[in-house]
Amino acid sequence: METVIVRHSGPRAFLERAERWLLRREAENNLSLGVAGSLVGARPPPAPASPLYFATIERGRDIVGCAFRTPPYKLGLTRMPLEAVPLLARYVAEVYEELPAVLGPNRVARAFGDAWSRLKGVRASPGARQRIHVLERVVPPSRMAPGDMRRAGPADIPLVARWLDSFLRETGLGDPGDPGERARRLCGVEGGNRLLALWVDREPLSMAGFPAHTRHGVRIGYVYTPEERRRRGYATTLVAGLSSHALDLGFSHCVLYTDLANPTSNRIYRSVGYRPLQDVMDVEFG
Repeated sequence: METVIVRHSGPRAFLERAERWLLRREAENNLSLGVAGSLVGARPPPAPASPLYFATIERGRDIVGCAFRTPPYKLGLTRMPLEAVPLLARYVAEVYEELPAVLGPNRVARAFGDAWSRLKGVRASPGARQRIHVLERVVPPSRMAPGDMRRAGPADIPLVARWLDSFLRETGLGDPGDPGERARRLCGVEGGNRLLALWVDREPLSMAGFPAHTRHGVRIGYVYTPEERRRRGYATTLVAGLSSHALDLGFSHCVLYTDLANPTSNRIYRSVGYRPLQDVMDVEFG
């Protein structure tokens, strides 16, 4: 059966076509659902230099994969048949002259990297390798760190901005951009459904938040503890508390990405109830 690439006019049209398919593996597809969902109904930003990209990969009446991009960020891919990847690369090349990277399930990302490299004559190199974890029930930490969890507010913006800058530079998982603007969004100054929490024992010691959500799940992110405060259980206790809070709000699951190069974080999150779901990776283009 012939494979076709269907590009949609925007995130709303994309979700009208693809949401039911994406929700079959909601935790696995949290990024595509979260990105598209956050743009539906949002105040239109200034026209970007490059267009948004939302596409479905289809065979007959069936969706077999999705692709999405919000420039200047990397192209995101879901699972899809590997034989469809070269065709997708050709369609994406009609829209973008260049890409910084692609993120997707390991085999899909590598296949796209190979196809894009051949099309554009650029070098494709493996980038960050991550594991998606999912949690439906929190296991309380065996050792609770002293302190309490509280929501970050406007007074915390300068501190959160510094921590965000350090987090993004240490992990290499995002463009630092303007950390102050991102901190204002997460601390609730500009509203929205985002939440950032701090673990506090007389002073803030660690942070974590949910920057995005899907219909039934929350993605935990921005987990950061300053170097001098690490290995004391603050992040473990905070992630457990924040995950419990998300489930109490009515979400059925939490999703969390870990860096496979950091075995400590993978072990910590498993200890509070997160289980591995899927490995994904970046392929970077130079």
